[in-house]
Amino acid sequence: MADQSVQNPVGTAPPKLPVLRWDEPPEGPVLVLLDQTRLPVEEVELVCTDVPALVRAIQTLAVRGAPLLGIAGAYGVALAAARGYDVEEAAELLENARPTAVNLGYGVRLAAAAYRAAVEAGADGEQAAAAALASAKELHRADAEASRRMAAHGLALLGELLPGGGHRLLTHCNSGALVSGGEGTAFAVALAAHRAGELRRLWVDETRPLLQGARLTAYEAARNGMPYSLLTDNAAGSLFTAGEVDAVVIGADRIAADGSVANKVGSYPLAVLARYHHVPFIVVAPTTTVDPRTADGASIEVEQRPGSEVTEITSPHAGVAGPGAGGGVSVAPLGTQAYNPAFDVTPPDLITALVTEEGVLSPVTRAGIAELCARSRQVTIS
Repeated sequence: MADQSVQNPVGTAPPKLPVLRWDEPPEGPVLVLLDQTRLPVEEVELVCTDVPALVRAIQTLAVRGAPLLGIAGAYGVALAAARGYDVEEAAELLENARPTAVNLGYGVRLAAAAYRAAVEAGADGEQAAAAALASAKELHRADAEASRRMAAHGLALLGELLPGGGHRLLTHCNSGALVSGGEGTAFAVALAAHRAGELRRLWVDETRPLLQGARLTAYEAARNGMPYSLLTDNAAGSLFTAGEVDAVVIGADRIAADGSVANKVGSYPLAVLARYHHVPFIVVAPTTTVDPRTADGASIEVEQRPGSEVTEITSPHAGVAGPGAGGGVSVAPLGTQAYNPAFDVTPPDLITALVTEEGVLSPVTRAGIAELCARSRQVTIS
């Protein structure tokens, strides 16, 4: 895995580098990723020539975000097939790279199924690899379309819930173009409001401990010329008390059959605050994030990240060395034990609405989730 640095000043234009792209140089096909651990300081591309390199990129959060992980997983299967590696082994490695984001396994299974179908139909290795790649490209295209539709549905919902415009939206973690084949999930709704002249302020939680809000959402907001302010996660309560939040809009990494939502840790406290202050709490996610095989919130496996992410601070200049690697500046005494779940789970009764490309679900119920699954073929890949 190599890298190539490309510099663009923040606040001028959207990133020139795509977040993820397939390339075919003379030495063989590769998957090229924008290394999100280096943002916002610099735009650096990682070139993955094999699946282990892609798995490392996923685990270190160089590539992240539920929809994009699904796309990356599908391209990873295509990469293994194109380079003549064991596709089944590659699929297993990819699917187990991170446990909570359901899209990763979905994308892997989708491309692997296309590969197997081609082989069973008599295709040779090159043709089967082409089938896997076509599946990954279609998923990439479909996610971009889903992003566009979610933004439209979300903007319409905000208009219904908050007539008069001038929305002040609070978001958590990062849910923009950096996690999507398009312009994102929750962030895409805020961006649509901005373009419609209806966004007064985007409140951006810093999102401890890896600062995806400060490093990534603020980066995207600045590049799109949006009015935004950054706050520490524990300052959100004072915003609600001051009446400065009209709605909370977040993404999701997995949605269970009962409507429970796993998202970046810190999301659940926002839902509790929103309910107390009578503020809408809106989740925006594609149907690929719905997992009908996970019965309820308690059944969602929550990834536990290395304690060093809490006890140390790593400079974006250096990126992330790897799970448990440490190497940052210590902010706690040596030997301090840390509790570091990557996600928390918000129960459906705290969620005002779920926005997908299929439309808006409100209230969020088990029956509503089942109907959503029935309408969408995208959640039936096994």
